[in-house]
Amino acid sequence: MRVRVLYLGMLKEMAGSAHESVELGEGATAGRLWEQLTERFPKMKGYERSIAIAVNEEFARRDTVLKDGDEVGLLPPVSGGVEASAAEPSGVLESEHCRIQREVIDADATLRSIKRPEDGAVTLFDGIVRNNTRGRRTLYLDYEGYDRMALKQMEALAKKALTDYKIRDVRLVHRLGRLEIGDTSVLIVVASGHRVAAFEACRFLIDALKKQVPIWKKEYFEDGAVWADGEPFPDEVQRAGQ
Repeated sequence: MRVRVLYLGMLKEMAGSAHESVELGEGATAGRLWEQLTERFPKMKGYERSIAIAVNEEFARRDTVLKDGDEVGLLPPVSGGVEASAAEPSGVLESEHCRIQREVIDADATLRSIKRPEDGAVTLFDGIVRNNTRGRRTLYLDYEGYDRMALKQMEALAKKALTDYKIRDVRLVHRLGRLEIGDTSVLIVVASGHRVAAFEACRFLIDALKKQVPIWKKEYFEDGAVWADGEPFPDEVQRAGQ
């Protein structure tokens, strides 16, 4: 059987490509695929305790049995990609509460779309591209994502916030592509009858998004470029080397 492997973020540089078709024996698991790939790309093995595996856009375990035609994504720690063709042609993906886009995020329009007369509070988190990282002058950022899986994860977080906090509505918007200094990379808006719930839900959403939504950033400086250090996946997500 054959599966399609996506090398995301820094991994595509190690593999020398963004994706490839890999042949496996019948009944092979995600763990066996990982072992086969690290034999070819030894540098990846050094990241096995931080990389997660996704099968058909869902987090998977090493013992997940693969089927012919499956899509397997190798995910380094997020919030630091996949090639542009993995995104929708328009560059926009939407769900009930979330959006991934490549154009400038309009915070005012998003805020207007969510406010209602019954709301006592609306909190807004605006993640902005700053001009430096650890003393190095940043020129611009380039965000990449496993787009369809990222949208699913964002929507799941939005629904969890609506269930766990006393809020009325929420919007999550993330931008991909090249972002200049001062641009908005991620926007979160939470509407509620009371401010405490709105603040708590907004904090939960940005913290969880940074840990589990498969989006990475590459920082470009005057003297080079690096993939930003990502935060560890949640404990319930098994790593490739576990």
